[in-house]
Amino acid sequence: MKHTPPFRLPKGGRLIDRAFQIPFQFDGRSLRGLQGDTLASALLSNGQMMMGRSFKYHRPRGPVASGAEEPNALFGLGQGGRFEPNQRATTTSLVPGMTLRSQNCWPSLDADIGAVNNWLSPLLPAGFYYKTFIHPRPFWKHVFEPIIRHSAGLGAAPTDPDPDLYEQAYGHADLVVVGGGIAGLEAARAAADKGQQVIVLEQNPVWGGRTPVDHHDGQALIDELLADLQARDNVTLRRNTMATGLYDHGYLLAREALADHDPDQGIPRQRLWRIRTAHVVVATGALERPISFACNDVPGVMLASAVRDFITDYGVAPGQRIVVVTNNDDAYRTALTAQAAGLDVAAIVDARFAADGDLPQAARAQNIPVLTGTAIAKVKGSRHVEGVVLCDQSGAGKPTGAIDCDVVAMSGGWSPVVHLWSHCGGKLIWDEAQAMFRPNPERPPLGANGQGNASAVGAANGDLRCAGTLERREGPTMPVWCMPQEAPYKLRAKMWLDYQNDVKVSDVELAAREGYASVEHTKRYTTLGMATDQGKVSNINGLAVLSKALGQKIPATGTTTFRPPYTPLTLATIAGDARGEAFQPLRKTPMHDWHEGHGASWEPVGQWRRPYCYPAAGEDRHAAVQREILAVRRSVGTLDASTLGKIIVKGPDAGRFMDMMYTNMMSSLPVGRCRYGLMCNENGFLMDDGVVARLSEDTWLCHTTTGGAEHIHAHMEDWLQCEWWDWQVYTANVTEQWAQIAVAGPKSRELLMRLADDGFDLSQEALRFMSWASGQIAGIPARVYRISFSGELSYEISVPAGRGLELWEKLHEVGRDLGVTPYGTEAMHVMRAEKGFIMIGDETDGTIIPQDLGLGWAISKKKSDYIGKRAQARSHMTDRSRWQLVGLESLDGRVIPDGAYAVDEGVNANGQRKMQGRVTSSYHSPTLDRPIAMALVRHGPERMGQVLEFPLPSGEVLKGRIVDPVFYDKEGSRLNG
Repeated sequence: MKHTPPFRLPKGGRLIDRAFQIPFQFDGRSLRGLQGDTLASALLSNGQMMMGRSFKYHRPRGPVASGAEEPNALFGLGQGGRFEPNQRATTTSLVPGMTLRSQNCWPSLDADIGAVNNWLSPLLPAGFYYKTFIHPRPFWKHVFEPIIRHSAGLGAAPTDPDPDLYEQAYGHADLVVVGGGIAGLEAARAAADKGQQVIVLEQNPVWGGRTPVDHHDGQALIDELLADLQARDNVTLRRNTMATGLYDHGYLLAREALADHDPDQGIPRQRLWRIRTAHVVVATGALERPISFACNDVPGVMLASAVRDFITDYGVAPGQRIVVVTNNDDAYRTALTAQAAGLDVAAIVDARFAADGDLPQAARAQNIPVLTGTAIAKVKGSRHVEGVVLCDQSGAGKPTGAIDCDVVAMSGGWSPVVHLWSHCGGKLIWDEAQAMFRPNPERPPLGANGQGNASAVGAANGDLRCAGTLERREGPTMPVWCMPQEAPYKLRAKMWLDYQNDVKVSDVELAAREGYASVEHTKRYTTLGMATDQGKVSNINGLAVLSKALGQKIPATGTTTFRPPYTPLTLATIAGDARGEAFQPLRKTPMHDWHEGHGASWEPVGQWRRPYCYPAAGEDRHAAVQREILAVRRSVGTLDASTLGKIIVKGPDAGRFMDMMYTNMMSSLPVGRCRYGLMCNENGFLMDDGVVARLSEDTWLCHTTTGGAEHIHAHMEDWLQCEWWDWQVYTANVTEQWAQIAVAGPKSRELLMRLADDGFDLSQEALRFMSWASGQIAGIPARVYRISFSGELSYEISVPAGRGLELWEKLHEVGRDLGVTPYGTEAMHVMRAEKGFIMIGDETDGTIIPQDLGLGWAISKKKSDYIGKRAQARSHMTDRSRWQLVGLESLDGRVIPDGAYAVDEGVNANGQRKMQGRVTSSYHSPTLDRPIAMALVRHGPERMGQVLEFPLPSGEVLKGRIVDPVFYDKEGSRLNG
């Protein structure tokens, strides 16, 4: 049959407004649609059936579905910063001035050079890239790999900044209903009647799901339910809102489209909802399944429900002469709808041997031919449907006749949308009678209390009947995955399961023969259900084919894992306002404005801004750092240490928890004392260090590095919630509740004594090193720690954050005659290196254990376990050839750069010069008036006095002598002033 382009029907289309035409462009052509159209319906109305090319073979593709499950009609949409790839034509509303371009084709959609892959398809079976182009390696590396990498992906990634606005919002409800069909709206009304706070989310711009499409009286019922719910204060209704993922403890993510692709509205384009709810009702409906028969991917082969939607919702005829192929009664609705719209229904091809329900009888009454026990052996045509060849469903594909047509409407039954149910651990059961996986009510997703926090209703629960008075008697569905049932291999090799990724029935059968018995392995080997499909269209059919090939039932094969998001989220929606300068929250200490006013040069440390130094007039940063160090060594300096992490650990089991967290013993720490502690991950590598103070019998305060506070707190909670959930331990990150000021230098005690209230004794005898005490400093309640990171007499004063600036200013006011000097992070780093103190992130890189740094003394021999202990006993952790911490003395007075590698004799397996160490920290020390460095060197502590060579990129070679890493006050006499 000669193809007749699709066209706009003279009447009908419940979602469009024929009075308003909308201009848009597709591949450079100027076209027009109507208000209410989607991109797909607008293109169909302009005679554009072919809308894309498949990923692997570049075969012509037209729309298969009409909703979020559409795998083919994906476009590059927009221009400049508003360009986005892979926009689904069936769910994107038409907006004036839209610019679309086809994807995965060059130079054009009609003439695509990549279509040569279709002719080479016998050479490109499932897993071809695992089997081919491997040897010889150089040939693969330089010839085939660049070609495959260039071909990877569908749309092009945008390059310009996105000018649109996005926002995020939070919602809370007793119940969230996902799906605005009859089942969902009735569930919402039932909950609202009980006084619950209810949120209803519907992905489409209109309510009702399929009911208004399939039933003339359905809209009245929808309107009644909506009017009832809209009148209630405890119900919130949100259209254009897609629930993308359900997570632990009733945490739901949803994307609301506010002004999608329409920047002229002047409002945020999308909103990401973070919703907490006690219970979720999954009313997400069901998706129609395709049927696999030869050439079922030719443009014009569509789901029966999609053909019905385009006719009813948009007044668009996908073609003029339609063949319906089915294994269930529902597809007969499409035949009746098409005929009522004035289209020619050539035949209904029903694989079942009997079709006697209300719908088949109604079709026969309209003189529509019904062919039972019949299958489609092949679709004729390449760029569009030209006809079908028929055969017996139980046969081997021998032709029994042919029909000319330009559209094939197929229906292989329906599958509940179980993605959301499965995201958070809900299990499925196989319904043999309806040939579907549906939610198992006995194994729902679990909430924090161990009870089910989700339930499924309506079609999402496998109930495919329409509600109330709209129910109609339908005959049983016959499981049909392939047509004909005993198709020869030459037909199976042309039957498509995954339209987007070009996965055929023969590919899944090949995977089974090659040992891929796990459905997850088959998915990855064949790419079945990957990319944007995620099992929406291809999943059940692929499982059925794999099960048959393995000789087992479908439940034994199981399903692939459904992961969020259900449909793609743009990165901009996920980020919201977090981009540009607001990419991360900018955290400031209570003294930030003072630092700014006194010329601080800033350094980003995690999300914080810390003063790197305070350059005076005429000083550069290096000179400022040198001056600040000497001021601390000779008199007294102040450091804003408020950014250091502060985590409270409290409870009856806090002591044993602390012993597991740290390598050394913390449960024995007396109240009022402090102890330096190391924390390792489960792989044994050092992840953080800091001073721990015991505040009371059941309370410890853990100081962490600035960048580690959130990470360490999450680490603690991870172990408490997942491993030691029955331990009575409470943790709280109180970093921002307290301002902390380090006062260091030989005159630091004198300065503090000027501000300490009567009775607060800060003498050496009263407040020993590694102790703490509470009292009043300048009339401010304070906790004072006698700890030092500079090697000098030092105190760290912790006060409520709201009074931090007050204390800071008092210190500088009363210490003016002492020469009190603020110092920044770089001065702190140099002074700690002079003392041989390690810095997390400098001396550590994720592969370092405490023993490498000479910190074996901080590993308790008295306790049986701590996190990382067993990992540190592995052979490569105890290997004597590990690089260990040493100091370095420059031989020519030049600073050896950070990160410089010490070379060794010979070359490694890759032909590169062997290395025997690297510089971890390197500075010019004004205290010693010479360069100092710390390094990790193989057998380092055993090689004192040896000289290492450090070649630089410039060609120069610097030399450094291995020395003790403690360069200053090795005896520690200055710690006590």
